[in-house]
Amino acid sequence: MARFYKLSVGRSLFGDIAVVREWGRIGTIGRARIDLFANENEALVALEAIERAKTRRGYREMGGSVRDGCGR
Repeated sequence: MARFYKLSVGRSLFGDIAVVREWGRIGTIGRARIDLFANENEALVALEAIERAKTRRGYREMGGSVRDGCGR
């Protein structure tokens, strides 16, 4: 079964630092989870820990950007 897992760091609407996780089967919308942190360093530490755990489970990093095929 082909799956995806996407991680990103950004600001929430209220100015908090957020780690956003998106995952699911390729070809579906999937699910999302947002974890809020007090500062960017904490968020980056959490992101790296999640990244290591997913790499151990067999996920691979995709190089470059991925387009959705809609011509954008």
